[in-house]
Amino acid sequence: MGKESKQLRTRLGLVKLRAKRYQLAVDLSVLVGAFVLAYLLRFDFAMTEHELHRLLIQLPYVVLIQFTALLLAGVYTFIWRYVGMAEVKAFFIAGWWSSLLVLALRLGLPESMEDWRVPLSVILMNTFFAYAGTLGVRVLRRAVYEWEKRLRHTPSDGNSHRKSVLLIGAGRAGMIAAREIKSGGMGLKIEGFIDDEANKLGKMIQGVKVLGATEDLPRLVREYEIDHVIVTIDQASRREFRRILDICEQVSLKVKVIPGLDDIIQGRVRLTRIRDLQIEDLLGRDPVHLDEENVQLFITGKTVMVTGGGGSIGSELARQVAQFHPGKLLLVERAEFALFEIERELRAMWPELHVVPLVADVCDERRMRSIFEDYEPQVLLHAAAHKHVPLMESNATEAVKNNVLATDLLGEIAGECGVEVFVLISTDKAVRPTSVMGASKRIAELMIQDLDKRYATRYVAVRFGNVIGSTGSVIPIFLEQIRKGGPVTVTHPNMMRYFMTIPEAAQLVLQAGTMGRGGEIFILDMGEPVSILDLARDTITLSGLKPYEDIDIAFTGIRPGEKLFEELNMADELVAKTSHPKIFIGKIAAYPEEKIRHAREHLFRLTRDGQSRELYKFMSDLLPEAQLAAPFIPSPDVSLQSQDMPMKIDCRVELEEIM
Repeated sequence: MGKESKQLRTRLGLVKLRAKRYQLAVDLSVLVGAFVLAYLLRFDFAMTEHELHRLLIQLPYVVLIQFTALLLAGVYTFIWRYVGMAEVKAFFIAGWWSSLLVLALRLGLPESMEDWRVPLSVILMNTFFAYAGTLGVRVLRRAVYEWEKRLRHTPSDGNSHRKSVLLIGAGRAGMIAAREIKSGGMGLKIEGFIDDEANKLGKMIQGVKVLGATEDLPRLVREYEIDHVIVTIDQASRREFRRILDICEQVSLKVKVIPGLDDIIQGRVRLTRIRDLQIEDLLGRDPVHLDEENVQLFITGKTVMVTGGGGSIGSELARQVAQFHPGKLLLVERAEFALFEIERELRAMWPELHVVPLVADVCDERRMRSIFEDYEPQVLLHAAAHKHVPLMESNATEAVKNNVLATDLLGEIAGECGVEVFVLISTDKAVRPTSVMGASKRIAELMIQDLDKRYATRYVAVRFGNVIGSTGSVIPIFLEQIRKGGPVTVTHPNMMRYFMTIPEAAQLVLQAGTMGRGGEIFILDMGEPVSILDLARDTITLSGLKPYEDIDIAFTGIRPGEKLFEELNMADELVAKTSHPKIFIGKIAAYPEEKIRHAREHLFRLTRDGQSRELYKFMSDLLPEAQLAAPFIPSPDVSLQSQDMPMKIDCRVELEEIM
């Protein structure tokens, strides 16, 4: 294998050397030809023998100076077929310094060396011809390369198989997109640009004309038989996406989006990854900016444990942690396949990362203690929890066991083992809870506040709302219902929820972990609440269908434990700013130690004995702000209702219940 690799490297080296020889030969030919042409023009193509003699004397050292200038300017590090504006600068630099040096020799040499002194007009013309020629060769090479590329990717019958598109946004991102699409291989034909800046109307960008503004879209779609439009606006706002989508909806036109310009420039994603407009785009969430220096101090080189590592939040936390090079990454997860999937992904993306997959139940004290003893985690991100509101209403003891008692158990072990930081993933449903899930998370917050008083470990909680795209969340359910032909089910027309993306939530959790001194409940900025009904309409529209015409929307009624509006903090809770604009600290008073001790013991007994009704009553007494309904205990002989009956309550249907 080593011998074959060496032979391959040798062959590649020879190919590169041959290519470099051709390149040098062409450049030298251009430089020589430019000098001769400048002399011929200087003397009107009628040189005497004396002038020809001077040309032959001056030619070698002038060409040597110009060639050396090209070399020092870095021209030979460029790839010919990718030459662009950034590379043109090097040719100007080389031309400037070489002409100055030849001019200095012209003025500095004595009259006795007249044959060595290049005429001023020849210096000027030669500099232009030499560097315009060497640059022109490269531009020609690029043009040939792109022509060949288009030929390879263009069907034999011309444009008949290419889809006609319009690009919305004639800025820098649009220019890059147009250039890439025109180079071929994407099966698209650009008919023109759309831009709302009046001064761009009729202008040409990359050979593509700006045809009109967004209000002209319906007319242009009919005129040019457009298949879809591509938004090429870098970091378009929610309002811009919404306006474009509304216009395109009038003519049943699909909307696609290019990746962010920063991602393209930094090489994180290729421009060819044009994608459909997504719900995340309509939410208009601003990108998260991390204090990477503090996050590195928090994670780099340390043993980090993520519980619930195979879940939506836990797996994204693992991805974010992996970027900061922990010493070990412990993934605790009881779902075997989910753990297998995230471990395989992490090993593929970060092969040098020490990932330790641990199949374990966070409620199993013996197993948890053995993990802490074997691996000695320094940072613990606790994402394992039961989160689905209606399901937990009918499984109250399991909700408390997993969300409260397991959190308390892990917190105790973490304190005893000297873990530096314990971060609990909490939820906006812990505010004035109306569900068992929300109440259990609020009690878990109280537990870690109590633990913070008793151990040196820094215990913090991070509270946020729903995340888009998580397991069991609303968007995948809507998409599945649309694939089946509908209806899309919404619990109530006035249902509102806060939303954020999974990566955004995970990044802010890490940032909050660096800030916590112990005992804080951090609250993430969730932006503006979103109507679930609007979300359903948008999902149908983005699927290329029309709400109420192609796909109906049905209302199922509010389910057990749900409320119309979520809150991130109670009215009497004070919220303080932090150094990060998207993270706040809730000034939430802790409970007395004796009260927490009594709650811990009582909750353990009630869950052990399966006393759901008593559990509801005790949680309501423990949390005066809670508004828990009577326990929802389904009859054992009644199964869940089918989704084909939209007016029936269905625990599988609808809202985002992850955080």
